[in-house]
Amino acid sequence: MMKCFERLVKAHITSSLPSTLDPYQFGYRPNRSTDDAIATALHLSLAHLETKNSYVRMLFIDFRSAFNTVIPQHLVNKLGEIGISTPLCTWLLDFLTDRPQTVRVGKNSSETTIMNTGVPQGCVLSPLLFTLMTRDCSAKHNSNHIIKFADDTTVVGLISHDDDSAYREEVQQLINWCDINNLQLNVNKTKEITVDFRKKHTTHTPLTINGSAVESVKSTKFLGVHITDDQTGSTNTISLVKKAQQRLHFLRRMRRADLPPSALTTFYRGAIESILTSSLSVWYGSCSAADQKALQRVVRTAEKITRSPQPAIQDLYPSRCRKRASNIIKDTTHPAHKLFTLLPSGKRYRSMRSKTTRFKNSFFPQAIRLLNTLKKIP
Repeated sequence: MMKCFERLVKAHITSSLPSTLDPYQFGYRPNRSTDDAIATALHLSLAHLETKNSYVRMLFIDFRSAFNTVIPQHLVNKLGEIGISTPLCTWLLDFLTDRPQTVRVGKNSSETTIMNTGVPQGCVLSPLLFTLMTRDCSAKHNSNHIIKFADDTTVVGLISHDDDSAYREEVQQLINWCDINNLQLNVNKTKEITVDFRKKHTTHTPLTINGSAVESVKSTKFLGVHITDDQTGSTNTISLVKKAQQRLHFLRRMRRADLPPSALTTFYRGAIESILTSSLSVWYGSCSAADQKALQRVVRTAEKITRSPQPAIQDLYPSRCRKRASNIIKDTTHPAHKLFTLLPSGKRYRSMRSKTTRFKNSFFPQAIRLLNTLKKIP
């Protein structure tokens, strides 16, 4: 019953929010997904790398128990600043404070502890409240962008002529913001990737957070997709293929149990194809021919087991791109909405100029080309 009431409160809060919220917060917002966050971060990076003497630094931040460190009174004050009514703020403060908690193991129970910090995990309102608390965590410099999906935060620094002072200042301001808002950075799990395609580039001085150096890596996982310093999809493809092949074992066991092809196909679509096509529109364009063949081999193996044809990955990719692009075009508040501009004829979208193949094959240039092939422009 409580979750039902929370959904009503959530709908009321959402309807009261101004349209000026941080456009780079993609978590728990209508018409936004992890695909949008990943595609935006990659587009900002690849578009900047088209310019001369440039490179990109991406800081993938990890918070320590982000939801559990929220101070309710601080949160309610921020909600009041964006126009949430005083009675609702008072109710939320009462909802988040004086929460009794008990740990029970078997027949034994611990003493009751009263919690006055954090937003309860598992509640309907908690993710929305956390994203509203972090709305003022935004980039101060035009050359930097802070991409957020709930508590997953990435700082994208677009650096030119080896001057990374604005990027370092941005990171320091983010650290100060975390101190003010009682959020603790987990430096050991925070990673940084430097994307530099220049033939002659200098050694990049590592970042330091609270006296500890941030580890610089060649690859890290961001919202389920492996991001690498060479901006290719090979690492992500290898990971997906390995995971999908493990599940083919269960498909074979179902075949030995004489399940009908329809049941086998249902399992394949839900447990294997869903893995191979996770965030497909974001990373498939950067895959090499070898990567695409590796993905298709899994599909062909599944076809032999299920004894029925399955859609090829390369056939699913265009439809996923068009659908994602159409959703962005309909949403005028989406940060990538401005990338889709119609030509004076109104029959085609303006293509993005690209100097490199890696930018040409990224999501937004590809999506525009695919939309222009349609008879009816959305």
